[in-house]
Amino acid sequence: MRYPPVLQFVRPLLRPKRTAILEACLIGLVAAFAVVILRQGIGLLGGWRVHLAQQGPAWLVLSGIGAVGGFLAGWLVERVAPETAGSGIPQVKAVLARVPIPLDLRVAAVKLLGAVLALGSGLTLGREGPTIQMGAAIGAQLSRWFPTSPDHRRQLIAAGAGAGLAASFNAPLAGVLFVVEELLRDVSGFTLGTAILASFIGSVVARLLGGRGLDVNLAAVPVQANFHAVDIPFYLLLGLLAGVLGPLFCRGILASLTINRRVLKLSMPWRMALAGCLSGLVVSVLPLPFRDHAGLRASLVTGAADWQTMAIAFGAHAVLTMLAYGSGAPGGLFAPILVLGSALGYMVGAGEQQLLGVGLPTTYALVGMGAFFSAVSHVPITSVVIIFEMTTDFNLVLPLMVGSVVAYFVADKVDSASLYDHLLAWNGIELERSPSAEPEWANLRAADVMQRRVETLASQLSVEEAMQAFSRSHHRGFPVVDDGKLVGIITQSDLAQAAARSATVLRDLMTPQPVTVSPDDTLNQVLYLLNRYKLSRLPVTEGRRLVGIITRADIIRVEADRLTGESDRPGPQTAPSYCVYQTRSPTVGQGRLLVPLGNPQTADLLLQMAVAIARDRHYEIECLRVIQISRHQLPTETSVDTLESRRLLQRAVRLGRDLHIPVHTQIRVAHDPAQAVLETIEERHINLICMGWKGSTTTPGRVFGSTMDTVIRQAACDVMLVKFGAGVALAPRSPIFAEAHRLPFGGEKARAAASLQNFDRWLLPIAGGPNAQRALHFLPGLIALSSHPKVRLYQVFTSLQAPMSSDLLVQDVEFLSQHLNCPVVATTAQDSSVAESIQDLALRDQTDVIVLGATREGLLQQVMQGNIPEAIARKSPCTVILVRGAIADEPPSAWGV
Repeated sequence: MRYPPVLQFVRPLLRPKRTAILEACLIGLVAAFAVVILRQGIGLLGGWRVHLAQQGPAWLVLSGIGAVGGFLAGWLVERVAPETAGSGIPQVKAVLARVPIPLDLRVAAVKLLGAVLALGSGLTLGREGPTIQMGAAIGAQLSRWFPTSPDHRRQLIAAGAGAGLAASFNAPLAGVLFVVEELLRDVSGFTLGTAILASFIGSVVARLLGGRGLDVNLAAVPVQANFHAVDIPFYLLLGLLAGVLGPLFCRGILASLTINRRVLKLSMPWRMALAGCLSGLVVSVLPLPFRDHAGLRASLVTGAADWQTMAIAFGAHAVLTMLAYGSGAPGGLFAPILVLGSALGYMVGAGEQQLLGVGLPTTYALVGMGAFFSAVSHVPITSVVIIFEMTTDFNLVLPLMVGSVVAYFVADKVDSASLYDHLLAWNGIELERSPSAEPEWANLRAADVMQRRVETLASQLSVEEAMQAFSRSHHRGFPVVDDGKLVGIITQSDLAQAAARSATVLRDLMTPQPVTVSPDDTLNQVLYLLNRYKLSRLPVTEGRRLVGIITRADIIRVEADRLTGESDRPGPQTAPSYCVYQTRSPTVGQGRLLVPLGNPQTADLLLQMAVAIARDRHYEIECLRVIQISRHQLPTETSVDTLESRRLLQRAVRLGRDLHIPVHTQIRVAHDPAQAVLETIEERHINLICMGWKGSTTTPGRVFGSTMDTVIRQAACDVMLVKFGAGVALAPRSPIFAEAHRLPFGGEKARAAASLQNFDRWLLPIAGGPNAQRALHFLPGLIALSSHPKVRLYQVFTSLQAPMSSDLLVQDVEFLSQHLNCPVVATTAQDSSVAESIQDLALRDQTDVIVLGATREGLLQQVMQGNIPEAIARKSPCTVILVRGAIADEPPSAWGV
């Protein structure tokens, strides 16, 4: 439970902020080496390819090398690391959003080799996307070698991605802004510090090692960039064109992915081989500069080509990029996007020059790069900075801002999602665009989850007394506290060593200086410490004062409740119920009826009502007894007395045995009785639940009480809620009573009460809804409780309504007449209050039982608002049965009691 000796010595130095400098430097250094190796590998393979094309038939050489290189790259990606397919930026975004996608050295190595093979063999993609994924994978691997908190791990991954971009473009500020604007969307000091240091180290080291990315230094160009007021309309036009064509390019990429994977249905190696072959054939018929991608890009951005070449470059590059990316090749889209933007910008600049005789196409080419990149990636700030860093020309800043911002707003109107968001969605990963959409539990602190009532032991306690404390408790460890200050922690494994260490008091056995957290630490930090040191609990301290304790179970409950939206407050929540006793009978019924036995005084009548229904519908009966415990105890570890509960259940078993009805029983220990009932319904495949209700509740905001309301709202099966009238008992001559009177359920008390009320006169208010029909179907079984049953169907029309047809009453009377051997009458009435009309009729008829179903929306709303239960169940001396049909069998508007 404590830090290792070496780590205890350097413990103050192990905090994330103090190790960020070293980690950022390592990430930047390794990312720079990876970028240089990638760049050199692509250059060597690409130069060899161009040289061979000059020696033999270009169409054969270029298509053959493209096919072979594509096949090898596809085989490597498919067999070793499928997550390296494509750009890599969507995968990094998903990992930072806590989507479980692998990111480690294996991913970095496969991305490196796969990109060399794919890009060097002629596929028209860029190396900047792979460098971002490689940098992120290096950061992720570093976080495994030097374990840290989950939040810090995300910072390292993002910093690695920024370092990869910075090293590739020689643009450290762009790497930082890309992390802030696109990946993490976080501007905290910790994020900025780590990302800035890693990006600058990566950029500097890559440049020192001889790597020059897409570096466009305008000092080598005879004419510097310029900007005049007359150019503004043309820069606006350029931004408009980029804003429209950018989303079209995104849709083309998605269409290519769809065609490759859902129409061609080839494996990845063959898809990439086909793309490489077609790319070689297309490039072989284009002008010679198109065979060398690096040379072509340089000529485009420096204005060395004419506008006809630019037009060909725009169309051909767009098609070849879609073809290559759709195959799943491990290449990026940054460079192709910049080439497309430069071609578009050059053509606009050339148009201005032809019309007005002013303007510099080279300047427009550079602005077009930023505008098109902004339209596709939706990162206008990064677009401006990345082009400025590549050119180091301040004259470009204003044109870049105009073009990039206009392109961003136009593209956002056309399509609000960036290309990388679309790629994630295409793969079935939906990410929220707002940081506020982060799971609510992720913002919880230790103080929100910890148990504040903590059992502790003193350091001077003897070992024998400590053993007694462990034997009386379900805890496996105790904090050791002296004078309110935490001095150690003692576990069962420590006590097992008492004899070997000749210890007599806890001070000799306890672990001093245990790992602790403060109340302000996040849940992520708590989980990290629990996993890092293989702990099951963590004391929470303010200074040295113990203020609480957190266990793994506490965190699991809080996270589960927050994710499902079932909890409004943090802290220890409900755990699954635990079955401590059960009996089983033969499974011969056609369904199961659940009877929760909470009140022993009404258990007799509730069971006999369940028996009547079970006999009619050929059901088995499942009797449940719930023992509720404190939320600070675990149901699986809490000792409970089940004697009285078992006696009650054994009476139910005897009743079922004498009446030849299978009766199963179980006792569950639970934090929440409603949860235990719902779990039983699901586990035992219950068809109907029959619950007793006392007719009132003291819980604010509840209709029937917290347990009843939860079951009614969530149980998928039929629900029957029974409120027994005062002094109710079965008639001595009823069929069920005749068989059950000799059993302990009856007895002299029940027989004496039998004269107070019978179950003879039944009243069923109806209005045509599914729940009323459900109640009608239960009535033939319930009638077995009566000795001389009489049934009245009652339909009430409010005074605001015109008289309705009585066809429904006629149909229901016919149904009951076929299934009952007793008088059935039907009555209609018109009254402004449905509840009062039903209550008045029940009093006049001296009704014994009212059966209510939520028969239409108006009646349902009244039931759920509590009007009908108050007016009938709470004020009527008779028994009231409320029926709600199975949720799965009816529309939501009909759900209710």
